[in-house]
Amino acid sequence: MGRQWGPAMRAAEQAGCVVSASRAGQPKAGLWSCSGVILSRRPGLVLCHGGIFTPFLRAGSGALTAAGAAFLPGNICGDDLRLHVQWGPTAASPAGRAELGRRGLCTPQCAGLEPGPPARSRGRPLQPQRPAELLLLLSCPTFQSQFARLFGGETAEQWHFASASPDDEVSEEEEEDQLRALGWFALLRLLPDQEREAEAVERGPVVAVSPLGAVPKGAPLLACGSPFGAFCPDIFLNTLSRGVLSNAAGSLLLTDARCLPGTEGGGVFAARPAGTLVALVAAPLCWKAREWVGLTLLCAAAPLLCAARDALCRLHPCADALAALLPHEMGTPWDRPFRDPGPPWAAAAVLVECGSVWGSGVAVAPRLVVTCRHVAPREAASVLVRSTTPKGAIIWGHVVFATQETSPYDIAVVSLDEDLEVVPIPVPAEHFHEGEAVTVVGFGVFGQACGPSVTSGILSAVVQVDDTPVMLQTTCAVHGGSSGGPLFSTCSGNLLGIVASNTRDNNTGATYPHLNFSIPITVLQPGLQRYRQTGDLGGLRQLNCTTEPVRVVWRLQQPQAEAPRSKL
Repeated sequence: MGRQWGPAMRAAEQAGCVVSASRAGQPKAGLWSCSGVILSRRPGLVLCHGGIFTPFLRAGSGALTAAGAAFLPGNICGDDLRLHVQWGPTAASPAGRAELGRRGLCTPQCAGLEPGPPARSRGRPLQPQRPAELLLLLSCPTFQSQFARLFGGETAEQWHFASASPDDEVSEEEEEDQLRALGWFALLRLLPDQEREAEAVERGPVVAVSPLGAVPKGAPLLACGSPFGAFCPDIFLNTLSRGVLSNAAGSLLLTDARCLPGTEGGGVFAARPAGTLVALVAAPLCWKAREWVGLTLLCAAAPLLCAARDALCRLHPCADALAALLPHEMGTPWDRPFRDPGPPWAAAAVLVECGSVWGSGVAVAPRLVVTCRHVAPREAASVLVRSTTPKGAIIWGHVVFATQETSPYDIAVVSLDEDLEVVPIPVPAEHFHEGEAVTVVGFGVFGQACGPSVTSGILSAVVQVDDTPVMLQTTCAVHGGSSGGPLFSTCSGNLLGIVASNTRDNNTGATYPHLNFSIPITVLQPGLQRYRQTGDLGGLRQLNCTTEPVRVVWRLQQPQAEAPRSKL
């Protein structure tokens, strides 16, 4: 994964764990599990997702939404709750290594059998399960407020956060329980293990926490969780997934790192500062309008731990010493004003509004923006452009060119009435390299509610006609509202193309966010240069006169008997 990921991988694997909850005397009757983060080892403090505790709440999941409830004591759950925590081997635990040598690797949850004599390794070695107690359930107030702002109100019906697909049969009660527990987490304390005293006093590393706002959009992240929770942990424990910080609204974060059910509560770490804990997974699967958006919902770690300290001191007046042992942020305090410069070239992305239609665009000159035809379809139409720079300029313009509906290239060019100041104009690429890291910046998912989202991937294909690139295919997650946004080379920051569409299965109606297409900037650059230098639109109008092979490549944009809905 590259040299830069070494510290993050080590920190993630040392902190990752699986938390299991069951009823006393009924360990096999019902087992709820999720991922967690070991905050410290002496005393053993673990932070995990709160969703696994809803079946054990004395008052039901309604206690999580009671007026003003920001934290709940551990005794909110029934006396029959039994908790266990399991994690991988650590170099500081010789007793643990000796124990691993005496037992087999495959766990009963995985094999469905009782432990037997040592066998050939089929997975990764694990520490024995350790009992734990629930100290408190807590939520982050700023996460909850931002969640209500972005996903509540009229938009609530569009969003679905359950681990199951919207088409799966899930009872209304189960779905309501999952939604209520979405922003809740649990602080646990490991109970002493007298049989393994050396392990019980093991110190191990203390997790380093990144302050809120220290990681900008587009920064690389490493998610570490255990898919399917306690099922077969010696295979799934601490599964890693790379991505970037896609968007942020206070302590509510989004990443395009791909996570699965069971990774709720898993840690998300930054490559810089090396191996610092940035957030915990709140919901690995997000659905909008019954379609998977390919993004994972996170809760920032710093404000969550701050809320945990406050809750401990309120619930246990003598627990000041315990609260002091929770890890603190590295560097500037988390409550400073949120800064989000992101990659400098990402600021070239703008929001384009044309009547009731909106989408993304990219500034290619101080007074020139390129977007898609289906965002701004009519020449001479008035357009409102909003930049993402700190000043947040709002400038009017008009469409000077839009391709015909019969053209395979879905492009419109907007001339602005004023300059877009302090907006960096990206350098157009001249060549494309399949497999290179790329980034899409656009206003998908949230629109203008919290600025553009950033998603990462690779340039998976360069489609050519007569040795000329006519289509770029990427694995970045692209959503409704991303139309017209820029596709950048992650390494150079050069502008590669304009996002035009993702892929829809005509048989099922499903949209695939990680299979999408962009128009190469080399197709547009000659016409844009000619217009900038002479005001002549002739070069751009040639986009309406493409050859049949190019039309075949872009066959998804051929005219249909019935007017199609927006491709994004």
